[in-house]
Amino acid sequence: MSILANKKLIIGVTGGIASYKVCDVIRSLKELGADVQVIMTESANKFVTPLTFESLSYNPVLTEMFAEDERVATRHIDIARDCDALLICPATANMIGNVTHGIADDLLSTIIMVAGAKKTILAPAMNTDMWNNPIVQKNVSTLKDLGYEFIEPEIGLLACRTEGIGKLAANERIVSKVKIKLLQTEEFKNKHFLITAGPTQEAIDPVRFLTNNSSGKMGFSLAEAALSGGAEVTLVSGPTSLNPPEDAVFKSIQTAEEMKIIINDIYPTSDVLIMSAAVSDYRPVAISSTKIKKNNKTLNIDLEKTTDILAELSTKKNNRVFVGFAVETDNIIANAIEKMRKKNLDIMVVNNPLVEGAGFATDTNVVTILSQSGDEISLPKMNKFEIALHILDEVAILLGLRPSKFKSAIQV
Repeated sequence: MSILANKKLIIGVTGGIASYKVCDVIRSLKELGADVQVIMTESANKFVTPLTFESLSYNPVLTEMFAEDERVATRHIDIARDCDALLICPATANMIGNVTHGIADDLLSTIIMVAGAKKTILAPAMNTDMWNNPIVQKNVSTLKDLGYEFIEPEIGLLACRTEGIGKLAANERIVSKVKIKLLQTEEFKNKHFLITAGPTQEAIDPVRFLTNNSSGKMGFSLAEAALSGGAEVTLVSGPTSLNPPEDAVFKSIQTAEEMKIIINDIYPTSDVLIMSAAVSDYRPVAISSTKIKKNNKTLNIDLEKTTDILAELSTKKNNRVFVGFAVETDNIIANAIEKMRKKNLDIMVVNNPLVEGAGFATDTNVVTILSQSGDEISLPKMNKFEIALHILDEVAILLGLRPSKFKSAIQV
């Protein structure tokens, strides 16, 4: 997968114990096709050798302010201007302080000075007391006000053997943020995307529930793709193991009814509704207040239909773009078209989970994108983020942000 092909990323590594985790970050971003250049501070060399990062990035690691070739005295300017984004990972309290106060006393801090807020992301990692220090928090607040982006640290076990906030953000969070930054456009600027993801859970008793195999990966990928297009994104998701994208407004729900309530609350401000969640079609009529005992050979549970959220909203669609998803195993296209018309959808994305690479909880899918105009786009097996980009291509056309492929052909 080469989503980030031709994208140049600088990763600045500072002197913190979390610097060893940057190895996984580099590996993940290289797998996406990014061209990664690592720059290390003198202190960072105490934790991980440059050779390690060279082996992972396939580029020489830069550590010195001045190159051996004295004719290249302004390489800090050239490097900063040539990159698409700059990730400081981990960002120590010292480096955050330097950036805040305009101190450029080594290669990395000088490059940050040139790149500025527009390109720079900081992923802090430090002891809890350091992170909570009012001076550090003031510096962070100042940089945020100036437009610098942060990937907030997490709560966990730290190197000092205490537990608290200061742990470097999970690899998935860092990669997601950088991916969105590198692909950033303003195509969907001032557009609000309301996206649903994951399964819902309908309780039977205090320990059991009805659910499905949805992992939420498609919906979370759609949120990332919309954010990379400059959209405002609200992501409503059932229980998953995924980290939501940093800049999405995230709403966690459990039941179909909870999803309905939140969507109805947010819907009036949305321009695009993408329902990729696998919402339960049925729920128990009654929920037992105590655990149901295994007394009989059979157990009968009365079920009732949940609200079809999309069908209900279709009566007040107005000028919004509606995108739905369908899982079909028989008469796939015909069934999907029928659902699309019944729910007044602009786009229907359908897949067959029996096809290799298209099942639940996978990183890939095999889908067909259908539209009310009769267009049918069949995509081969690909990563769900790539599929999300294809879906948003069609959304952009419907929003009038791109010319229709058909109209363009006629005009020619």
